[in-house]
Amino acid sequence: MYTSFFGLNEKPFTITPNPRYLYMSERHGEGLAHLVYGVTESGGFIQLTGEVGTGKTTLVRTLLGQIPAEVDIALILNPHLTAVEFLTAICEELSIALPQEKHSAKALVDVLNRYLLEAHSRGRRIILLVDEAQNLADDVLEQLRLLTNLETARQKLLQIILIAQPELRDKLAQKSLRQLAQRVTGRYHLEPLSNEEAADYIDHRLRVAGALTEIFTSAAKREVYRLSGGVPRVINVICDRALLGAYAKETRTISKRLVRDAASEVSGQTVRPAALKWLVPVLGIASLALAGTVLWSTFDAPPTNPVTENPAPSVAAAFADETFPIVESEPDPEPESTEIDIAALLAANSSAGSFASMLNRWGIDYDSSAGPACVQAEAGGLRCYSQRGTWSTLQQLDRPVVLTLTDDDGVSHRVALVGLNDHNADLAVAGDVVTVPTEQLNKYWFGQFMLVWRPANADDEPIRPGTQGENVRWLRESLASLDGDYQPATEDADVYDANLREQVIAFQRQHRLEADGLAGQKTQIIINSLLSPNNTPRLSSGR
Repeated sequence: MYTSFFGLNEKPFTITPNPRYLYMSERHGEGLAHLVYGVTESGGFIQLTGEVGTGKTTLVRTLLGQIPAEVDIALILNPHLTAVEFLTAICEELSIALPQEKHSAKALVDVLNRYLLEAHSRGRRIILLVDEAQNLADDVLEQLRLLTNLETARQKLLQIILIAQPELRDKLAQKSLRQLAQRVTGRYHLEPLSNEEAADYIDHRLRVAGALTEIFTSAAKREVYRLSGGVPRVINVICDRALLGAYAKETRTISKRLVRDAASEVSGQTVRPAALKWLVPVLGIASLALAGTVLWSTFDAPPTNPVTENPAPSVAAAFADETFPIVESEPDPEPESTEIDIAALLAANSSAGSFASMLNRWGIDYDSSAGPACVQAEAGGLRCYSQRGTWSTLQQLDRPVVLTLTDDDGVSHRVALVGLNDHNADLAVAGDVVTVPTEQLNKYWFGQFMLVWRPANADDEPIRPGTQGENVRWLRESLASLDGDYQPATEDADVYDANLREQVIAFQRQHRLEADGLAGQKTQIIINSLLSPNNTPRLSSGR
């Protein structure tokens, strides 16, 4: 593999969306701001559009890692549904029991409305996020509009975020959908990167992967932009192949020539040098075809007259409709990770078996007929913690978890994760433990997980300034055990005072938590992990 050759910790240009590699260009920053606005405000629609490969899914994954604790999200990944199927999918995402008349749109809306009102009374906010929304049928879009009528006297009960390709804008421009278009309160279109941003994007991903030196020359980065049109996904494909080509040639610096060779390999067509400064990549093969008759003859002419005819279509153009043929070069010097059949794993898996795998590691015999897993966990002195996060989040919490994986049909599956390192995840499926590259799981996991943990004194309530009792003493003594410089109070040790708050904030900053001085469940779990009780099952040792 080329990673060790270049001193990298991992491949920097995989095309699987990974929030850790998010390059916050001005466009992406504005796009994420629109999504965050959709999460924090109530009512109407938020619409984010962009061409294929511009980073929409990466923004969504980043958003899911920042969801406030009081927000619940219904995530619809497969919008090829009828109106009734769409309403059913929303109910299933929110774990709402379906009505007896489950094929009736009215009955489904009624149970959804009751759920939204009940959630509102508890201070919860519900967000519906639909990916690939350009594929929604007109009658489903109309049903979406009707869902925004669910409201109290003061605010809407459901916030809707639509992630889509540009076709959605054309669809909403139809006269028949004008009522829906009028309810879109925020619109943003994600454009490809500029030349300068593309160069910064390449450097950013290399730094995240651990690069300590310059690998792509400035000219090579300009060539990547020329051939990719600034589309991040295409940049990734070209740069990944260029790194492999440089490794094969045993050179640690990537030139324009290597970039062109890489683009030729992945496109299956010869990519020539730029003939004229004004010739830039476009996202349509037709545009290049018009220029072809002018440019073909001079690629074989003397260098003093570098004008060409009929150049190969740009790499970006071929990616525009995702029909682009990838031509493999010689096999990697070392074999890639084994490809696991995720669909087969999900078919063999059961939710009951997943909960049993997790609870058994805590010494609890799970019985699917004896009630919810969390109720059985509480009977054993444990508590459930459900949230969205990243692989780094799971490594930090260091507990076996049940992941929610979503297959290609949009169906959710609960799968037990019992071991994890920087590259691989161990899944407990049908009595066996299967090791799967996390890179491969990223397509199916959108950050949702559930774990159980053992709180101090069987009490998982947040510990905040002013709190008194044995949990405060536990917090104070635990922080003293982890930080030798911290001297716990000898008087009023059971009272959460200003001194303890400063120590909690310092701990939260050290571990990249929200530094609010509130020792909630996540802070308590991480403290527990660092204290390393012998009877605690761990992801890090589960392997």
